[in-house]
Amino acid sequence: MTEPVAQTLSPAELAARAALAVPEVAGLHGGEFGEIATYLPGRRVTGVRLGDDHCSMHVTVRYPADLFATAERVRAAVHAVVGIPVDVTIEDLTDTPDDETGPEL
Repeated sequence: MTEPVAQTLSPAELAARAALAVPEVAGLHGGEFGEIATYLPGRRVTGVRLGDDHCSMHVTVRYPADLFATAERVRAAVHAVVGIPVDVTIEDLTDTPDDETGPEL
C-alpha cells in the first residue's frame, strides 16, 4: 500500500495562511484582473505576490473593521513567515459571515 506524499507548503502558501489567520481577513484577492498571484508548479496562490526581497498581500476584509489595524496585523503575521518587507492592500470589504467567504488554504 502506498501512502500519499506529504506536500510541503511554499513560502507563498505559508504567507497566504498567515494572512487568512488574521480574524478580520475574509479572503485573499487577486486584483482587478486576477493578476496578483504567485505561480507554483501546477498551482497558483491568488492574492500573494512574493519576490526575493518583497511581498505583496491583497486581501478582502470583513466589515466593520479597523482597516489600518487589520493591515498592520496582516503585515506582521506575514512578515513573521517570509522575513521580508510586506505591503498590504485591502482590495475589498465584505459583510459575508465566516462560513460563506470561500475556500481557505
